[in-house]
This record gives sequence, C-alpha cells and structure tokens, in this order.
Amino acid sequence: MTKHILVIDDEADIRDVIQMSLEGFGGWKVMQASSAQQGLLKAKTEPFDAIILDISMPDMDGFECFGHLQADLNTQMIPVVLLTAKALPSDRRRFAAMGVAGVIIKPFNSRQVWKQVAEILGWSV
Repeated sequence: MTKHILVIDDEADIRDVIQMSLEGFGGWKVMQASSAQQGLLKAKTEPFDAIILDISMPDMDGFECFGHLQADLNTQMIPVVLLTAKALPSDRRRFAAMGVAGVIIKPFNSRQVWKQVAEILGWSV
C-alpha cells in the first residue's frame, strides 16, 4: 500500500524538493501545506501515514503545530518528522523530549531525504 505523507513548510522550494524525492524515489504519495494552519486542516481531513513538519514558519511554528497535532485525537497518532536547521545539542534534546519520530537537519540531500524518512519511520525501501 502506498504511503501518504504531508509536508508542512512555508518554503515552496523545500516542499517541492521533498515531494520529488519522496514520490520519485520512495514511490509515496505526497500532499503539501504552505503553513501550519493549512497543514492542521489537511491532517484532520486526510489519512496520512506521516507528516514532515518544518520548525521555523511564520504565524505558527512547528512546535505549536506539533502541539495541536498531539492534542487532537484524529492526528495524535500520525508520526511526525521534524525538518529544521537547528542542530545545536540543546535543540536536539528538546526535539527528543517532544516525542517526534525523528529529525531531518537542513540542508539535506534531496536524493537521500526519502531514505532518511524511511529509516526514521522504519519503512522498508
């Protein structure tokens, strides 16, 4: 069964690169959201196998968005992979304490990001 992934990031280029990698190499179906609020709406209405969530976004950042996903019974079980340029040890400790499935650090290799997602989520490739 094809995996269905939601990519939430305010940068269109990042969303497009991730979508190309996940669909082209992973063979998965990807939907995009350009804001946290748009992503929350899509997450509530579509059955996703995973969400890739950017931390640094205007209006609502990834931390707050993740909190909303966790507070909703319809979305709290969807694994979330954070996408961030924050790679300090204190950032990593915060991410680990959040209960996310994993973290992908920017910049990432566009040809390998689909493998990172699969490894984090334990999906066979």
